[in-house]
Amino acid sequence: MANTPAPCPVDSFGGARAVAAGGGSKAILAAFFANLGIAVAKFVGFVFTGSSSMLAESIHSLADTGNQALLMLGQRLAKRDATEQHPFGYGRERFFWSFIVALVLFTLGSVFSIVEGIEKIRHPHPLSDLSWAIGILLGGILLEGWSFRTAIVEANRVRGRATWSEFIRHSRSPELPVVILEDAGALIGLVLALVAVSLAAWTGQPVWDGIGTLLIGLLLGVIAIVLAYEMKSLLIGESATEENRAKIRATMSSAPHVVRLIHFRTQHIGPEELLVGAKVEFERGMSTVQIASAVDGLEDAVRAAVPIVGPMYIEPDLHRQDA
Repeated sequence: MANTPAPCPVDSFGGARAVAAGGGSKAILAAFFANLGIAVAKFVGFVFTGSSSMLAESIHSLADTGNQALLMLGQRLAKRDATEQHPFGYGRERFFWSFIVALVLFTLGSVFSIVEGIEKIRHPHPLSDLSWAIGILLGGILLEGWSFRTAIVEANRVRGRATWSEFIRHSRSPELPVVILEDAGALIGLVLALVAVSLAAWTGQPVWDGIGTLLIGLLLGVIAIVLAYEMKSLLIGESATEENRAKIRATMSSAPHVVRLIHFRTQHIGPEELLVGAKVEFERGMSTVQIASAVDGLEDAVRAAVPIVGPMYIEPDLHRQDA
């Protein structure tokens, strides 16, 4: 029985798998270079102004830059061939490193910004050369907007008819949702920093700078928690999408020589690879050779209906009322 899947052209959202992978890489690279440039500019702004909002934003962008590198590392490691120790391959590397991204965003971005913000609210100090900060933040908004637009364009190519909320919550490919949430958070953080610095300059009250820093930290914390929750679910093991489960059920139930589908289970062993196991009742009186041939045909039919199906194990059985 052939358990080697055919080349898989389509992902869970109906787009081309090659497009999904390439799109994710393009969005990651755009975010990496944008965040690297913004981090350097923000740190220069902090040196000239002493603004804690600028410092928080520079740490935020530095964390985001590292996060993009981790996502690229995950994509690279996931391509390794299966081994005896990891017989289903390394597809979940992408889930693991996306989870690490959430931890980095929380510890390096959120916690630092919250602590720094509280400190600057309790002990505000005068700011200087705020025109530097405002100019850098405006430039950062333009760069981050370019990165965000790139991620949106690439995501639109694979999310199909899913809403943005559904795409973030149900996508089995982690990179694009991570980049989209990070870029959205970065844009909001830049606006918060710009408002805080502008209020500090307008009112002469540096405490606004600390408030902006605290709000940035809370924002990053929320995003990190959302990412960690979604990535934890993928690491534990999520089933196929509802659409693909329906296709598998319909294909198995209607296949030649199948009396009934007793039950089946699915689990993503990578963003674009699905493990399927099933118990199937075949027609009575079939020989071993006939059952083996029917199973092979059933596997081919399922992979034709859902091309991301990889390893597949079908057990012939008899239906029991208590099963």
